[in-house]
Amino acid sequence: MTIPIRWGDMDAMGHVNNTVYFRYLETIRIDWMRSIGCVPEPLGEGPVIVNAFCTFHKQLEFPGDVIAIMYVSDTGRSSFESWCTLSRADDPDTVYASGGATTVWVDFPKQKSAPIPDKLRRHLEG
Repeated sequence: MTIPIRWGDMDAMGHVNNTVYFRYLETIRIDWMRSIGCVPEPLGEGPVIVNAFCTFHKQLEFPGDVIAIMYVSDTGRSSFESWCTLSRADDPDTVYASGGATTVWVDFPKQKSAPIPDKLRRHLEG
């Protein structure tokens, strides 16, 4: 997935603001979930991010496009890990940031974790 760097993404130093890296990571996670048909149902079940991290290797600067690549691992009964690397379209071999998140599948009305649906599990373990 490619995401454009916008002028408003910059901090006072002319680099992408640290909070924007998390937006990039969340954008790819949400797009991936939608692409496999796992959309949260507020009155039913869906994914919740319970922990997220980002390691900044090199600053991203405007203008440019960010290439985000996502991976998943460590599937459990109700959770999995997602990992992502961010590089630039004009420098795809350099990882500018890497990050990840622990996702828990939740029954929203019960406010409790729930088993990952078989449809999602096939994607996670496939």
